Amino acid sequence: MIMAQSLFLSLKTAFPGCLIDVLAPAWSLPLLDRMPQVANAIVMPLGHGQFGLMARIKLGLRLRTERYDQAIVLPNSWKSAVVPFFAGIPHRTGYRGEYRWGLLNDVRKLDKGILTMTVQRFVALGLPSHAKQPPNCGQPSLPANKSGQDNVIQKFGLTFSEKILALCPGAEYGPSKRWPADYFAKVAQAKIQHGWQVWLLGSEKDKESAAAINKLTNQQCRDFVGQTSLLEAVELMSLANTVVANDSGLMHLAAALNKYVIAIYGSTPPEFAPPLCKKAQTVSLNLPCAPCLKRVCPLYPVGHPDHTRCLTGIKPERILELIGD
Repeated sequence: MIMAQSLFLSLKTAFPGCLIDVLAPAWSLPLLDRMPQVANAIVMPLGHGQFGLMARIKLGLRLRTERYDQAIVLPNSWKSAVVPFFAGIPHRTGYRGEYRWGLLNDVRKLDKGILTMTVQRFVALGLPSHAKQPPNCGQPSLPANKSGQDNVIQKFGLTFSEKILALCPGAEYGPSKRWPADYFAKVAQAKIQHGWQVWLLGSEKDKESAAAINKLTNQQCRDFVGQTSLLEAVELMSLANTVVANDSGLMHLAAALNKYVIAIYGSTPPEFAPPLCKKAQTVSLNLPCAPCLKRVCPLYPVGHPDHTRCLTGIKPERILELIGD
């Protein structure tokens, strides 16, 4: 969703008067609310992976009254093109994928050699098919909200030190994206000793990692993992000075907040979906076996000294050096 904002920016540049509505999961609505390019957010009633053909058809028929001129379909799945088709939208744009001929009538061929980044692929769909590639991509931006910051300060009883480090140890994709918890803990301990506050951010799924980090630091980190809404996580991150994160959604949020982000990459290439922020640093070993794009290390089993070495080879000292004083 953060990278999609670059598409919205591009559309507003090309067509300043256009109205952009976004069909998206309910969890993403707080993000869309912070994007001034978006006129309306429409809740997709189905979760990730749910087919729900009749629900999609009914939603499309309901949207016919909006009389949209164009639909830009970012996912490559067949089911994602159903709603625009039944909404009767005359111009339906998307990449070739899963036999979507007919559902889409502006079908683009994706040249991965030219459009090497996800954000480029999104922005290109908003341009004419003959436009020069790769396109220029605007930087996503989520402006800080003072009242929202005040709310999380009051809710969590926060006090401030001069420096706050936010650690984001999770990654939805799988273990091959997650830097070891004991490495995060070593970074946290070093900064705590120099007077920094360290905050842990993430979802319910990241609780085990956060608990391990906090145990290794004698419970000296402030653990917000699984205790915040997405919007509260955004507000907390906006208060931090530096963010260390895996290749994850929270990493992209930090970049959109224009934070100093240190993004750690293992099985995925930083060139594909980097943090879209000039302040950001990406860290990757670029091993011969990478990027494997696997959720779990395919070469060595858990317990082997070389298991996920694309991550274990990135030592805490390197991240501390990038954080600085």
